[in-house]
Amino acid sequence: MNFIESIKERAKKNKKTIILPEYMDRRVLEAACKVRDEDIANIIIIGNENEIKNGNSDLNFDNIRFIDPNNSELTEDLINKLVELRKAKGMTYEEAKKLMMNDYMYYACMLVKENMADGVVSGACHSSANTIRPALQIIKTAPDTKLVSAFFLMVVPNCEYGSNGTFIFADAGLEQNPDPEKLAAIAKSSADSFELLVQDEAKVAFLSHSTKGSAKHADVDKVLAAVDIAKRDYPDMKADGELQLDAAIVPEIAASKAPNSSVAGHANVLVFPDLDAGNIGYKLVQRLAKAEAYGPICQGIAKPINDLSRGCNVDDIVGVVAITAVQAN
Repeated sequence: MNFIESIKERAKKNKKTIILPEYMDRRVLEAACKVRDEDIANIIIIGNENEIKNGNSDLNFDNIRFIDPNNSELTEDLINKLVELRKAKGMTYEEAKKLMMNDYMYYACMLVKENMADGVVSGACHSSANTIRPALQIIKTAPDTKLVSAFFLMVVPNCEYGSNGTFIFADAGLEQNPDPEKLAAIAKSSADSFELLVQDEAKVAFLSHSTKGSAKHADVDKVLAAVDIAKRDYPDMKADGELQLDAAIVPEIAASKAPNSSVAGHANVLVFPDLDAGNIGYKLVQRLAKAEAYGPICQGIAKPINDLSRGCNVDDIVGVVAITAVQAN
């Protein structure tokens, strides 16, 4: 059984309710039907049921719940609760109503906040900021979490590296240029996410263009500082760096470049020094190695709110819904 099929099986055992607020994207609607057909999760679509069904008459929406903010009996109460939640920031009733009626991500997050659903998947046709901002304002960060970050779960076919070809790439979707403290926190969150989702021991490599002092630069110094912080703050996490990509995942290269490392040659969690490197890296592997790329999956939010790449396909959305359901468990 491959990775995403195992995630789906775990989701089926304890079905959660996941919201899809992007009714205007055909891929999302097709994914909702597929999730229903595979019995992965219960689905709520935010939008007008009649309009959606009339515009997509070839799809079967049986057993999918629709909530239309314009006529739902929930709307008034949710608006008032958003006002209460954000009153310290000066939010008025009129502002809250405008957000809830025009940006369905806010509506979806309020449903999760009020325990009417377990998670949200969005981003097929909206930016990461549109997905993350409401989540941070409403759901907020998880206890004992230093920051919210994002990763891609990469499944590389016919690959002997990582965990049978499975890796986490972080941060590849959110944190632009993390300082050493943030890099260390991203590594810890990513290790925890890897062990939750892949059910294998995380081996974290802090990536650089240098391996163990082969180059001198301020960018290398940043990574080295992050490694020191990680070893100090998270002593039980198996992590090492700075490592070049080949030294991190290829045993033969690691034997010559980093012979005393317990991680080099076996890394399955790759922590990139910045968002440019992480985003470019995941897209290279996705397109050239034909890897499955699920994400960006968020970590550090109190409840699972996950982003999508705007280049996603239907199966990508189904996979992220399944991952979100497992996170909710």
